[in-house]
Amino acid sequence: MDRILLKLSGEALAGDKKTGFDEATVVGVAKQVKVLVDSGVQVGIVIGGGNFWRGRTSEKIDRTKADAIGMLATVMNCIYVSEIFRTEGMDTQVLTPFECGSFTKLFSKDRANKYLNKGTVCFFAGGIGHPYFSTDVGMVLRAIEIEADYILAAKAIDGVYDSDPNVNPDAKKYDELSIKEVVDKKLGVIDLAASVLCMENKMPMKIFGLNEENSIINAVQGEFTGTKIIVE
Repeated sequence: MDRILLKLSGEALAGDKKTGFDEATVVGVAKQVKVLVDSGVQVGIVIGGGNFWRGRTSEKIDRTKADAIGMLATVMNCIYVSEIFRTEGMDTQVLTPFECGSFTKLFSKDRANKYLNKGTVCFFAGGIGHPYFSTDVGMVLRAIEIEADYILAAKAIDGVYDSDPNVNPDAKKYDELSIKEVVDKKLGVIDLAASVLCMENKMPMKIFGLNEENSIINAVQGEFTGTKIIVE
């Protein structure tokens, strides 16, 4: 695996606090990614915004404005996490689909490829820059654009289940699924628009728990214990 798109859950980065950042968790992620970068793997990263904002929380807020807040939450996350990565010895750049002054660089495929080929970790913040599209869509779109070998989705849960394991103690975990099964069974791994993008562009995915020891390294180098989403 030469180039990956790593999706980090905002909630997972918050740890037990459920909001904001748990620095020890973020440092742990950075140390794992450093191992991959040092081995020659090129890494792009998308981070959700759920540790700050989860969609439209009030009927008083217009959907487009709520989504704008969510996009900005992902920018904050990427700036913070990229700085932690720098303290662990990595070069980073934060790319957004809209201008953020001097805080980020404007995304283009050519710019992203230039950085990735130099071993720079690229953070893709701000989703796709438009409302009504989730971070899942941004994740898949960026993975396709940079021609990643795989999407690695690190979540607060350790894989895909046939029902919510927090509600159903007998929930079954899948070792492998096709993206078509994800859609047909309405498993909610990623949203429908993102799933269709995966199917049309044959972008495989691995879903695993961020909190497991060396989970990111294992997802790339073996000993994977999460769920593989295959494309046909």
